[in-house]
Amino acid sequence: MSWGASQFKSPALWVFLLAFVAAIIVGVRTPPTWTVEQTPLKVETDGLGNQFVVLGGEQVGVETDNLGNQFVVLGGKQVGVDMAIPLADSPLTVKKLLALHREGGTPKSVQQFVYEQPQAGGDQEKQYFQQFAYRHWGFWSFLPALTAIVLCWMTKEPISSLSAGIVVGAMLIGEFNVLDSVLIPSIGTPTAATILVLYLWLLGGLMGIWATTGASEAFADYMAAHFVRGPRTAKLVAWMLGVVFFQGGTISAVLVGTTVRPLADEEKVSHEELSLIVDATSSPIAILLAFNAWPIYVQAFMGVVGVSYLATETDRVAFFFQSIPLSFYAIFSVLFTFLIAIEKHPFMPRKLKAARQRARETGELNSPTAEPLAGDDPGYKFVPIGYPPHILDFVLPLITLLGVAVGTYYFYGSPKVLWAFGAALMLAAVMAWLKGMNLRQIITAILEGQKGVILGSVILLLAITIGQLSQDVGGGRYLVSLLGALQWHWLLPGTAFLIAVVIAFSTGTSWATFAVTLPLVLPLAHAVSINLNLAHPELFMSICFAACLNGGVFGDQCSPISDTTILSSMCTGADLMDHVTTQIPVALQAAFLAVVGWTALAFFAV
Repeated sequence: MSWGASQFKSPALWVFLLAFVAAIIVGVRTPPTWTVEQTPLKVETDGLGNQFVVLGGEQVGVETDNLGNQFVVLGGKQVGVDMAIPLADSPLTVKKLLALHREGGTPKSVQQFVYEQPQAGGDQEKQYFQQFAYRHWGFWSFLPALTAIVLCWMTKEPISSLSAGIVVGAMLIGEFNVLDSVLIPSIGTPTAATILVLYLWLLGGLMGIWATTGASEAFADYMAAHFVRGPRTAKLVAWMLGVVFFQGGTISAVLVGTTVRPLADEEKVSHEELSLIVDATSSPIAILLAFNAWPIYVQAFMGVVGVSYLATETDRVAFFFQSIPLSFYAIFSVLFTFLIAIEKHPFMPRKLKAARQRARETGELNSPTAEPLAGDDPGYKFVPIGYPPHILDFVLPLITLLGVAVGTYYFYGSPKVLWAFGAALMLAAVMAWLKGMNLRQIITAILEGQKGVILGSVILLLAITIGQLSQDVGGGRYLVSLLGALQWHWLLPGTAFLIAVVIAFSTGTSWATFAVTLPLVLPLAHAVSINLNLAHPELFMSICFAACLNGGVFGDQCSPISDTTILSSMCTGADLMDHVTTQIPVALQAAFLAVVGWTALAFFAV
């Protein structure tokens, strides 16, 4: 076997090797900076005389079981109070942790249930605490995320880049068995399993059923027959489909683009306009109509110790929904796209206006120098011969999905997204079977749909892993130590937005951006709100969270290496860079207004 010398001249390879070596050296020779925090568990008595502690915003803990023993509930489990150790004996002290590191060891747990013994002769009761230990390596804590970002920019390939960042992070914390010690524990969590079931099995399966039954095409044909009366209504239908397919990302881009392109081409809608509408109603809609996979995925990176309203998965999902009205960029993006569709946008960019005029006057849907990513015929033909597509194949599963998601949100406080997609997939499959499709065809359709989201599923799992590593190496804690004393809190939302924009634009993925930025921004926002004693800390956290989330969407939407950008161009027959250069001015208008809104709200309302 011969090895090409050009492979060893690759700048990306040398970036990885330098980061790899640096991580090993720093991890071995530089002790981490440890901080230890305590959350008091206040013992109270309810109206029935039962004792409890308030932990994570809920009444849990010191109670009495059938044997008369007291316990607290930590992490969803009953822990007897006799399991608490004296505060003086806790292994989680800075001195003990540094000594353990010098011996080459790591703490068995970074959480500890302790109590403080009252002074002899005093009438004070025992005080119970939950201890948390954090570590960071200073600037080097950003090395895993920085490696992934730089390699994504250089290689335009997210899987290898995220994998490289994971390896570098594992070397930094001294876990040289990357598979067993880092990757398997990460993808073996309930969060990762939930995302796989939802994104790969249920969502992919539903998309496959809809494609094979011609459901989305039938819906588009119905809209064309009853609503399209010219280029303006054709664009409005494209906008409406983008809203209806509120799952966002690649799924929305493919379905809306391929569904609406034939009727838009017939009405002489320029491909620059069409690709903008398809792209700008994918991810922005997904965070506004968030009855999808987004809250479940994002909540995994939202935990902040000491913040009761982010203590559990249910709390974090509820926080996500509470923050939706603050997603100013997404709101303005969808609004501006609607105005472009109905041709009422007051600040229409010059290049986009020229594209509209060219298509109307000459019939040329692309510029003369364009190199479209797809030919004249998209070629998406899935429906078996003899199968009768009908609009109800699309509408009824969609109504079921929305009904279950919204209904469970109303009754349980958070949407049961798995139930919603499971019910929609089951209904779509049963309808296809009743109309004559055999079981083999149905299973084949589901599998074909799942194949289309395998790449996204792999990226999601790697993003979860590098997000957890970013928390483990303490990048957020280090950022808190640097900027926690920030005096001008109203600058933080705009700063968080810009950080997320740079990362998402460079990597081409919003979800990986969330994994990197949220573990940094949310602890920082919490520290700033505490240090400045803000009147409304939860509102400030919501503003910073929304800014970070919207920054990832903006950067992904405008990035030429983003999968949604590429698919929006491909499925609408547009030139990639024509799409990018006509979309960015509109997105910048929405981004500017969003930053002004977040800054003003943080300045006057917090």
